[in-house]
Amino acid sequence: MIAKPTLPPKRWITKPYPNLAEYGETIDGLTQSLGISPALAALLIQRGVTTFNEARLYFRPELAHLHDPFLMNGMDRAIRRLQQAMSPERSEKILIYGDYDVDGTTSVALVYGFLKNYHAKIDYYIPDRYKEGYGISKQGVEWAAEQGFSLIIALDCGVKSVDRVAEAKALGVDFIICDHHRPGSELPDAVAVLDPKRDDCAYPYKELSGCGIGFKLLQAYCMETGIDAEALYPYLDLVAVSIASDIVPLTGENRVMAYYGLKYLNGAPRTGLKALINVAGFTKGQLDISNLVFGLGPRINAAGRIQHAKAAVQLLLAESMGEADEFALAINKHNNSRREFDSNITEQALSMIRQSEVLSRAKSTVLYNANWHKGVIGIVASRCIEHFHRPTIILTQSNDKAAGSARSVPGFDVYEAIEECSDLLEQFGGHTFAAGMTMSLDNIEPFRQKFEEVVARKIKEEHLIPLIDIDLPLDFSDITDKLVRIVKQMGPFGPHNMHPIFKTDDVYLTGEPFIMKDKHLKITVRQGRSGHTLTAVGFGLAHVAAHLQPGKPFSICYQVEHNVYNGNVSLQLMLKDVKY
Repeated sequence: MIAKPTLPPKRWITKPYPNLAEYGETIDGLTQSLGISPALAALLIQRGVTTFNEARLYFRPELAHLHDPFLMNGMDRAIRRLQQAMSPERSEKILIYGDYDVDGTTSVALVYGFLKNYHAKIDYYIPDRYKEGYGISKQGVEWAAEQGFSLIIALDCGVKSVDRVAEAKALGVDFIICDHHRPGSELPDAVAVLDPKRDDCAYPYKELSGCGIGFKLLQAYCMETGIDAEALYPYLDLVAVSIASDIVPLTGENRVMAYYGLKYLNGAPRTGLKALINVAGFTKGQLDISNLVFGLGPRINAAGRIQHAKAAVQLLLAESMGEADEFALAINKHNNSRREFDSNITEQALSMIRQSEVLSRAKSTVLYNANWHKGVIGIVASRCIEHFHRPTIILTQSNDKAAGSARSVPGFDVYEAIEECSDLLEQFGGHTFAAGMTMSLDNIEPFRQKFEEVVARKIKEEHLIPLIDIDLPLDFSDITDKLVRIVKQMGPFGPHNMHPIFKTDDVYLTGEPFIMKDKHLKITVRQGRSGHTLTAVGFGLAHVAAHLQPGKPFSICYQVEHNVYNGNVSLQLMLKDVKY
């Protein structure tokens, strides 16, 4: 059976072509200095690249251009306290505390893994997702005090943990907070709160991951103590995994760190990540951001979703291949269980929406089931958006409360919408497109009603229709091996530096459509009356075949790539959508 779409036709939005009156000379300059086509020059201008030097930095990012970490508010205080704790005179016990997701576990592996080379009295702590919940936990603070830790470095959490940090201070435990979430109205009374999203922080780049901020802390420590930065750079493989998995923008420092992190992952990854790459079935040397997002990230996350995220840190810190393989196999088993939970709960959630006229017509989705597995509700929220394109919150019962995970659609800030409902919440935090929350069971229905009212008031109709951002119209005659090679060099791709999508109108079939596995489409096409013929593949687009007729023109949007088959390399279009 051929799969049919459940969503309305996608919106195609084509970015404006650079105005020739303003950018004509710039296009000519880039075309000549880089030896590229005008189409590629226009593509670079759309991404803010207008000179040869900017192009050099874009295609070849340099670690030397990372910002001075001491530009971050509080960094000087954080380093002074860290040096004090690590001094031979004080030799304090330091605890590295991180969240249980990919960003948190990679952060802990980074900071603990690096600092243990210079300080013996150091350990790490990952809260239990189910018993302690997100952020700094009371249990974690009390355990640290009982064990004699006098300094906690919190990673990927803590910026809103005002009460926990106050409790720790009363117990004689200091905090350095490294977070990238939006602060609340009050900052914790920590030694330092490192967060570029603070209103009073002038740090030039605001979109670091939690692991990225941990890296900046270590960068500052190296600068202050005279440690060669080359000792720190191999840890960028962990930073790259966090950047990819936390879906932060692939711009600025994130792009530089991801670029070099991928080099380490494809060249000499740490033992634990090498084992994970093997168990995920990837070929070392060909890893990209997409492999991290859909292959490595979910497996690291699965440790904390199914059992305890400490296993993920143990994997990332593993030194022997035998130990790493053992951890990787166990985590892969957890990931298989996670997939089963994910699939079953998604089907239940979609059924709840379809069977309710109110839920089907709503501008948002808020669903609750006490028996759903807390570890996969964020994934289920994303799956629901694939079928019902609107802000979605999935709730389940946890410790006699309702715990929820929110996901949004492009153009809509779900965090702001949740903030308007904060009177019904006990705790919440997150980003524009993803957030978490806790509320009393009695507040589920009032929250559902208020959230729907807020979303209905604020969301635009176009936000409810799936969007394809198209970079440029392209003629088939412009699609060459050189274009594909240069486009590939524009990576790593991710938010704000997405893989370019092109569109071509007046396209015709040159043969019968071929359906693969009842789901996927393969066609051979030409543009207009030209002799340029290309193969195009569209995953999940089998339903389109019935609408494509010989001699009838249609439009396609696509990515360009090289297809390698039996040693032969050919140009291929990866279809994103077809309009007929």
